[in-house]
Parts: sequence; C-alpha cells; structure tokens
Amino acid sequence: MSDMISEYLADKDEKWHQPFLKLYQTIDEHIPNGFAFQLQYGMPSYVVPLSTFPDGYHCEKDTPLPFLSIAAQKRHIAVYHMGIYADDDLLSWFEAEYPKHMSTKLNMGKSCIRFTNPKKIPYELLGELASKVTVEGWINRYTTSIR
Repeated sequence: MSDMISEYLADKDEKWHQPFLKLYQTIDEHIPNGFAFQLQYGMPSYVVPLSTFPDGYHCEKDTPLPFLSIAAQKRHIAVYHMGIYADDDLLSWFEAEYPKHMSTKLNMGKSCIRFTNPKKIPYELLGELASKVTVEGWINRYTTSIR
C-alpha cells in the first residue's frame, strides 16, 4: 500500500479500509497510461498532469485536470468519475451494465457513484469503467464539451 493511501485511510472508519484498498488497486490496474496518481481535493485521484495538458483545470489553471477520484466517506465509498459526467454514452453504458453486476439500486449523482455497503462494490465493473477513457480522449472531451 502506498504511503498516500495509508495516510488517507488513517482517520477513516476501519470498515472502509479493505474495500477502499481493493477499489484503489482495481482502478490502478485498469486506468490507461498517462494519468498521474496524486492527492487532489483531499482524495486519492487520477489526473491529467500539467506536463501533458498545461492549460490545467478551468477553475484553477495551475491545477491538473481531474479525471477520477476515490473517497472513503463517513457513510459510503465514492467514485468520482468525470467521464460519466461529460459523456452521455459512457453514462448510458455504465447504467446499463450496473444491474448485470449488482442487485442493489445504483446510487449516483452527476459524477459520483456511492457504495454504502462495503461488501457490495462491483470492482470488476469499476475497473472496466476506469479503462474506457484514455488521457487523449479525456482531454478531447474536456476541451470540446466541458469548457
């Protein structure tokens, strides 16, 4: 386990430690090359580094472009995936695939997918979701539709 993950989990409820670690490992194994792993907005995150996209995030020019973050909250584990917020086709794919992996109702906001039961997290599906957008694809989507 990386020092960043250990430090992040230090003040989190023990029930979230193993599921969070498994989620991190799953995403890390599947995310396309080019995304950088760092702490962003207080969460372990995958971002487009400024060396790849010097324009940065429109809200904060000196901030790497966010893509995917994971968080252990008080009542749930969250995956913040900017791609499902920006790409209707990706969102539709995820919403159609979710019931094939889980019997629980999908609990999500615009970019946030929440899991309140640490034993019911579709790791395989989340790994596949993480793999679906490349750095180049995310930059293109961001520059054409988010801005």
